[in-house]
Amino acid sequence: LKEIEKPVPRDSEILIRVRAVSVNYGDLLARNFKSILPGDLNMPFIFWFLAKFAFGFNKPKRTILGNSFSGDIVELGKGVRNFNISDEVFGYVGEKMGAYAEYICISEFEILALKPSNMTFEEAASVPYGAIMALCLLKKVNIEKGQEVLISGASGAIGSAAVQLLKQYYHTEVTGVCGVTGLDYVKILGADKVMDYANENTAKPNETYDIIFDILGKGAFSQYRSILKENGTYLLASFKTKKLMQMLWTWIVKGKRVVCGIAVPKATDLVFIKELCELGKMKAYIDKTFPLEQAAEAHRYAESGIKRGNVVITV
Repeated sequence: LKEIEKPVPRDSEILIRVRAVSVNYGDLLARNFKSILPGDLNMPFIFWFLAKFAFGFNKPKRTILGNSFSGDIVELGKGVRNFNISDEVFGYVGEKMGAYAEYICISEFEILALKPSNMTFEEAASVPYGAIMALCLLKKVNIEKGQEVLISGASGAIGSAAVQLLKQYYHTEVTGVCGVTGLDYVKILGADKVMDYANENTAKPNETYDIIFDILGKGAFSQYRSILKENGTYLLASFKTKKLMQMLWTWIVKGKRVVCGIAVPKATDLVFIKELCELGKMKAYIDKTFPLEQAAEAHRYAESGIKRGNVVITV
């Protein structure tokens, strides 16, 4: 923990006093990216190589982590039109990070919105990353009311948001797959059925799905093909080059499809999530909070494999 100079907003920027920031997968990755080998990152090699430039080859480039936060506005650049002093906001700054601090300065045109009125700062900080990523990825497939969807990786940030979106917004039937210790949490999120990874490959032949959403990308199309309905979709949030080739092939050959999705969120996505939160269709589930002084302990807990819900740092 150290003192740094307080940022000063430029013309289109906003100075936000950070009240809470969530500990996400990206924070854990960026902190120790020097130890991440190409095979460890379930994305094509070029993504790993570009991430090396972003996060550092031998030591971290991002010395202040934190990408999903909430707080209140304390100063506006002279050109800002969309926000006011004292507005309570929440946002997502992606790989730029910088929210493990008392203040963060960002453009008014970044992924920022007024905080849901029915959420605390801690709750609001835990929402943006998982929710906007899940929303962007789910938009890549045609989802209809009443369809059956299986989510592999349902207890993580993206997976838990996907469970809520698919139940409360898309009105589908959801089966959540996760580790055995996360089953109760996924039930609380609203999944109709839950299944631990050990039983994922033993699904009964009559259990078929319109969409299989593989968050971690550790499954295989050959594994899931038999439980996909005719014209069903295998949607991947993480993928290797082989799955990109499968996507191209299944676009040529009619039938069951592979879709490799890359999320490119916008501010309007976060505004939409805010509205769902205020309608009670998306909730925040916080497992544990830590003060900023205990950020290292927060990371250790997030990496322990025992968390059930979000880990949040309060500032």
